[in-house]
Amino acid sequence: MTMTSFRRMDESTREQWAAIGAETVAHADRVAERILMLLRSLAEITDGFATDQLTHCLQTAALAEAAGADDEIVVAALCHDIGKAISVANHPAIAAEMLKPYVRTDVYEMIRVHQDFQGRHYYAHFGGDPDAREQHRDTLSAEQFALAAQFADDWDQVAFDPDYPTPPLEHFEPLVRKMFAFKSAVPSNDK
Repeated sequence: MTMTSFRRMDESTREQWAAIGAETVAHADRVAERILMLLRSLAEITDGFATDQLTHCLQTAALAEAAGADDEIVVAALCHDIGKAISVANHPAIAAEMLKPYVRTDVYEMIRVHQDFQGRHYYAHFGGDPDAREQHRDTLSAEQFALAAQFADDWDQVAFDPDYPTPPLEHFEPLVRKMFAFKSAVPSNDK
């Protein structure tokens, strides 16, 4: 491993950043490894549901896959509750931001708003608005809104079945590794 010597970025050189870039690319597989680690950690979280959160995520992804969803949607379905490893209250935003560099905008939005869309099926039990998804109608395109509704209604809210033939995480691992391949954090100057 190459270590640079600067202690402040404004004292760095192009050569030092080339070394940092090479090290980052050489360890690009760690993103997928960390995603898989966080997904595995969801097996420890049930919070009163009939399945643990990893099983829920696996079932959600399996349902999306069975419906013919593309790879980005399947991986997003798998990772949609990954934020619960950190914060249940903030989990949609955490998951969406983790996915953002790797998926197209409609998939990012699907995950970002999924709790309000899923709220149709349970918000009323907490005194909330079961039509909370409607607040997103003006900010999402019709296609984004329809995808978020399909995700919440057809795959997410029905994926708490301990008897469902749930594939193991290894089934999705090649797709996770493909999806979370290296993406540069540096914005491109391309117009």
